[in-house]
Amino acid sequence: MTDISQFADMLSRDHGLCVLSTLRGDGSIQSSVVNAGVMAHPRTAEPVVALVAIGGARKLAHLRADPRATVVARAGWQWVTVEGTVDIVGPDDPDPGTDAEKLRLLLRGVFEAAGGTHDDWDTYDRVMRDERRAAVLITPTRVYSNPS
Repeated sequence: MTDISQFADMLSRDHGLCVLSTLRGDGSIQSSVVNAGVMAHPRTAEPVVALVAIGGARKLAHLRADPRATVVARAGWQWVTVEGTVDIVGPDDPDPGTDAEKLRLLLRGVFEAAGGTHDDWDTYDRVMRDERRAAVLITPTRVYSNPS
């Protein structure tokens, strides 16, 4: 089994871009390209794959119904996959220990873990709030890759 640090390394090779797959209600798979990073889960401190999703996104609806996801990062012919369970933390998915200020900082932390930087954090915070953005935290249950 591969280590999540190898997933983080793979993300760094392509600007944090990866493919997130969720299950639709009919059992079919929905995939989209997202920007993600690896960081400590705010409650458990365990390493997770983290991304930010816009409120109302289909991926959020899928994850609310079935909180399992697969995410694949690749660079050239090398790839690493993380399968895991999902926690969503956002204005439409409140977490008992996360108030508005902690959510603001969590969304910034996810953005930075994915390699993002910003010249105007106040604007970033406003957009995240206005778009009802949520943090998606994938706790690995399985990590694997192709042979290098």
